[in-house]
Amino acid sequence: MVNVGIVGASGYTGAELLRICAQHPDLRVVYATGDSQSGTLASSLYPSLAVAYPNLVFEEFDVTRTDGLDLVFLGLPHEASMELAPQLLGRVGCVVDLSAAYRLKDASLYPTWYGFEHDQPALLSEAVYGLPELYRSELLGARLIATPGCYVTAASLALAPLIRGGIIAPTGIVVDAASGVSGAGRALKHSVHFGTVDEDFTAYGLVDHRHTPEIEQNIGGQVIFTPHLAPMNRGILATCYARPTGTVTTESLLATLAGFYASEPFVVVRPASPSTKATLGTNSVHLTARYDARSGWVIVIAAIDNLCKGASGGAVQAANVALGLEETAGLQTVGVYP
Repeated sequence: MVNVGIVGASGYTGAELLRICAQHPDLRVVYATGDSQSGTLASSLYPSLAVAYPNLVFEEFDVTRTDGLDLVFLGLPHEASMELAPQLLGRVGCVVDLSAAYRLKDASLYPTWYGFEHDQPALLSEAVYGLPELYRSELLGARLIATPGCYVTAASLALAPLIRGGIIAPTGIVVDAASGVSGAGRALKHSVHFGTVDEDFTAYGLVDHRHTPEIEQNIGGQVIFTPHLAPMNRGILATCYARPTGTVTTESLLATLAGFYASEPFVVVRPASPSTKATLGTNSVHLTARYDARSGWVIVIAAIDNLCKGASGGAVQAANVALGLEETAGLQTVGVYP
């Protein structure tokens, strides 16, 4: 049994980690922190966890409580994770960080996109990017994993096979993506109140959203990325536009994607347009593609659950690979419907 700690377990990604760990045959949560909810029963904050965790109480963080743990997930703000990760390495077997603290390999990008200086070049170099479909071999035995951003997971899995295959140009790519409200976290903010979000659809982070350099790092290209907030709890739908480098058809694009992901347990490529609800509660990625001969554009669409494949599910999948566990363990492929 793998003994697990979740630091920052009282947020949405923490609650999702608890849900996934509860159905995982090899992971046992023995320590869950939530400083703002210290002393609170997890089942009081999240009644959905009552059956699996009737007695789990969120604790204040104490680094000594992590000694000897096999796996620790960090569900904290970026700078908080950057402060804690060096303290945990050596105490625990593997650290999986759900923040952006170790995602970007170029430390000089952090002040521009995240507003802080990155002072750990060695760890930044060591951290393995936690997207198994693209970096599986590097994840084996990793002791520090950087979980991808939610938008980045969808866009990268949609575009990477076509760029790596030289099928689309790496510049002039447009990514329009919409996310559910849970992507903003549990903290109360006017922008995510029910009265603000309901019956509304809005773009934000225009030109300067922090996931932009992460998408570019993964695909090896240049993108214009525009995120949108949709009035739903979960899900991301990313619609990506690119120019082909040669002759393509809708059939050839679908064949390329299907071939690239033929052995991937969580990726499905279909002619039908993906929907966020089809991925609800799963670690699945649904993809399709089209070529518009009239305009000369390639369109690739991806749907994921932003809290599962886009965050906690992806984190568990990467941890499974790093620890030599069954990669699909604890993770669902069948969505909740209706």
